[in-house]
Amino acid sequence: MNNKRIAIVGAGVAGIALAILATKQGYQVSVYERASEISSIGAGVTLWPNAIFVLQQMGLQKELERMGGVPTSMRQFDQYGVPQTEFDIEEVNRLSGFSSVTILRRDLMQILAIALEHLGVEINFNCSITEPDIKGLKREFDIVVGADGRMNSVVRQVLYKEKVSPCYQGFINIIGISQLQDDVLDNAIHDYRAPGERFGIVPVKTDLCFWAAGWSTRIDPHRPLSSWYEEMQQRFQSWAAPVQNVLNCYDKSSLKRIFVHDLDPLPYWHQDNVLIIGDAAHAPLPTSGQGACQALEDAWHLARLLKKEHDLSDVLTSFYQQRIAKTSAAQFTGRQLAQKIFANNVESKSAAGFSAKGLSEFWMQGLAL
Repeated sequence: MNNKRIAIVGAGVAGIALAILATKQGYQVSVYERASEISSIGAGVTLWPNAIFVLQQMGLQKELERMGGVPTSMRQFDQYGVPQTEFDIEEVNRLSGFSSVTILRRDLMQILAIALEHLGVEINFNCSITEPDIKGLKREFDIVVGADGRMNSVVRQVLYKEKVSPCYQGFINIIGISQLQDDVLDNAIHDYRAPGERFGIVPVKTDLCFWAAGWSTRIDPHRPLSSWYEEMQQRFQSWAAPVQNVLNCYDKSSLKRIFVHDLDPLPYWHQDNVLIIGDAAHAPLPTSGQGACQALEDAWHLARLLKKEHDLSDVLTSFYQQRIAKTSAAQFTGRQLAQKIFANNVESKSAAGFSAKGLSEFWMQGLAL
């Protein structure tokens, strides 16, 4: 394709990954970010084999594995620590041909940002792109890509005359990072559940983890954050010992309360030379485990299409056609699991019904060199 100038709005996972891949292919890339620095919102990320496939193509797999952890299983318990189910992550990895990595979001973003910097691309910080700005970018650049997030994507708003509103799914997550005093964590992701409540612990190292405490509630943005954090302590104070260990030593600056939203599948992601990717296009719930993974897949697929196709309209149409079924499936799976957990449904065994073979085939679908 002859188009050589790409503007990317948003310096999150999708935006920086696309900037790296496109720059390596010879494109002139400009990245615009509304914040003053790379965001580390979100305590941590589990990168499943499909994400590691993309990151390997970017030359970043070894650094990710050095900074992160490699989980071997996912174990589900009730709130008292009684085992319910166990899922073999190593088997999924073996079938997929790639590892799974858990990593703090700040470390993932740092790895991506350093890789982009080494390519000579500077991020334009403190750039709040508006709808009129995008009209100017459309004229100046061959492609304008919106990677500006699920909640307030300006680029998505340009594509849709009627505002696309993210959907609140009836629960909050309070997320955080805990540096434990002893090496007490194993290589298993721990998922504790009670009707309408969930506490997930994801190890990175034997003394370091990120976690999420979730429960069903109405949106109340005016309630003080301290009150939400106090409620979290009260809700989970009688839960199993590992939950207590995490809550006794979290980094207060890492805490964040999130009213969890996702998007309904959209009928299109582009008009003219403007495109949305990542959470701006198809944000799934965290229960899907696929937010960052699908963002990375977007970057890889789009870069490949730009390399082999010559007509921009064909590129953007093909991109949507290649991606919509898989991203919609991730959205649906995330909603389905969230409804089981947060609709006070006692029967919410996530590992049941998911085979290693089935997950491997789904995650690796469409990923081949």
